[in-house]
Amino acid sequence: MAPGTASLTRPRAPLALFDLDGLVAPEELAIRDTVRRFVDDRVAPHVAGWWEDGVLPIRELARELGDLGVLGMHLEGHGCAGTTATAYGLACLELEAGDSGLRSLVSVQGSLAMYAIHAFGSDEHRDRWLPAMARGEAIGCFGLTEPDFGSDPAGMRTTARRDGTDWVLTGTKMWITNGSVADVAVVWARTEDGIRGFVVPTDTPGFSAPAIAHKMSLRASVTSELVLDGVRLPADAVLPGAAGLSGPLSCLDEARFGIVFGALGAARDSLESALAYSQSRIIFDRPLASYQLTQAKLADMTLELGKGVLLALHLARLKDAGRLAPDQVSLGKLNSVREAIAIARECRTVLGAAGIVAEYPMMRHAANLESVLTYEGTSEVHQLVIGRAVTGMAAFR
Repeated sequence: MAPGTASLTRPRAPLALFDLDGLVAPEELAIRDTVRRFVDDRVAPHVAGWWEDGVLPIRELARELGDLGVLGMHLEGHGCAGTTATAYGLACLELEAGDSGLRSLVSVQGSLAMYAIHAFGSDEHRDRWLPAMARGEAIGCFGLTEPDFGSDPAGMRTTARRDGTDWVLTGTKMWITNGSVADVAVVWARTEDGIRGFVVPTDTPGFSAPAIAHKMSLRASVTSELVLDGVRLPADAVLPGAAGLSGPLSCLDEARFGIVFGALGAARDSLESALAYSQSRIIFDRPLASYQLTQAKLADMTLELGKGVLLALHLARLKDAGRLAPDQVSLGKLNSVREAIAIARECRTVLGAAGIVAEYPMMRHAANLESVLTYEGTSEVHQLVIGRAVTGMAAFR
């Protein structure tokens, strides 16, 4: 028995207190466990160095993730696994327990670029791109956000004009994950008939994607600007099934759903690391975990993490049943990211000064979550979505 410890019981993992595995099908658990092993074996030993150096071996990881079957895993056909939304969500949780950049790679590939082509593309688009993207042989990005128009995509300035039977795209997109390594970009632009989406091979003349440097968040991720300088595309480059903002916004809902689970992975990894540290760190002749103030922190974080996962699982079941509404996705995204960043920050305090070094993950997770808090809709935007839902009045302007 440790000095000064009155009694000991066998510790349980935070989420084990909620007995969540009984809420998930065996096939979904098997997928979760497979992704967890991949992250533990392939990512965890290297990710702190990747983050510190500001690099990610995207090409290599994409092929491995393709072999694992997680790229576009929730889509049907064209080489995609067709899993449940619950399985996809659990995979995102495990990926972000490794790093938000890894989950972003998978989300942008599967829930933005692949989903847009799957949902709105032509048969030719799907046949050309989806099998290669599912295998990780082709990487995609999604060009919606612009330098002056993030939360208000309706103000976009990128244009697509007709020139004979061709389209000519001109404009700039910003904060684009995978942009400078992508083989294909799904780009949204303003036309005479409204907002339309275009499938743009990145080797098209006039297309460039300079990487954004000096990031203090999502360092193990490629973030880029997209520059379209008179990019000429054939008539069939347009996504035939999408017209107006409903197309890109539905893609964003797909990606936000992954974040609902993913952010909780960063929180879980932070909490598990803080628990392990506090149990082994001796201070005043006792384990740090044996003090009431430390246990109060750990208990509160365990509760918020478990509540977040329970909400995420509920939303996943609604999605699998075809009943998940966009404002419900906002509930999950706002809650998961807000609680995850609070947990990562609090876990850092448990470690004291040791919490700031790369040996432990919580500062990395907290810094990454600053971006996750903002992208795919800021917290303020999701608050307004929820506010509109419960009041019936829009307050965006």
